[in-house]
Amino acid sequence: MFNASEILQFAIRIEENGEKMYRRFSKAIKDSKNKKLFGYLADEEVKHKKTFNDMVSKIEKYEPPESYPGEYFAYLRAYADDIIFTHKNLDNELTKIVDALAAIKFAIQREVDSILYYLEMKNFVPEHQHKVIHKIVDEERNHYLKLTEIKKSYED
Repeated sequence: MFNASEILQFAIRIEENGEKMYRRFSKAIKDSKNKKLFGYLADEEVKHKKTFNDMVSKIEKYEPPESYPGEYFAYLRAYADDIIFTHKNLDNELTKIVDALAAIKFAIQREVDSILYYLEMKNFVPEHQHKVIHKIVDEERNHYLKLTEIKKSYED
């Protein structure tokens, strides 16, 4: 079993990785409209991180047993680095992104992956903490909706 605060730590790290991805897209894209778009998406990840940090502060503090201070959360961050926005996949995917629409589609898929991941993780959290997981999923769904609206504007 996981604790909701652990899932929030995963969520925070995933948002940090998402921000890095969008900043890289922003640097790689040449035209100013798309640079601005990916800057906006990076800023959205920062907002999600803040939301998740606020959520962590409102739930019970979880102190796992550790061999040294910070060991457990270092493990959680490392684990989250291999989920959704992985560094090696990011390098590979970046080469496939030829325009803003491809980048938006990539971002939408990462949001879907995040939603599915959190819904699966809910099974490993005590039932009384499911509300926290639902809030995380709601944040990701909102980001998904924003991205699909942006995608529609590029397809029109």
